[in-house]
Amino acid sequence: MKTTKAKLAAKERTKLLEDLAQVNTELANLRDLMQAEVDVEPDEGDSEIFEREKNAALIAVLERRQIDIEAALKSMEKGEYGVCTRCSNPIEPERLEIKPDATLCVNCQREVERLSRRNRPQRQIDW
Repeated sequence: MKTTKAKLAAKERTKLLEDLAQVNTELANLRDLMQAEVDVEPDEGDSEIFEREKNAALIAVLERRQIDIEAALKSMEKGEYGVCTRCSNPIEPERLEIKPDATLCVNCQREVERLSRRNRPQRQIDW
């Protein structure tokens, strides 16, 4: 059983490292695009600005992903990988296979999402 667990951990570590390399490449490409000089024409300015805003949003998402992957790799080093940070139960292997940087088990993730939805301000529709 330990051999299977060790193989699974090695597989997850490899996946995390591959994901991190991909995220770093995408970040570098997007940052290069953001460094390019913007030549805004009055007729075309809106689309250029929209693209830059979209790239900035993608950079923010990728930076968050990068942080999550690095945290998962650190938790592996500490021997804490695969343990829910909320309830301390093991995270389901199927979940880790799909999302190797998961920090919550399925039940805790559902609960956090439920609480998050409940605490969001409701949009009021004026009829």
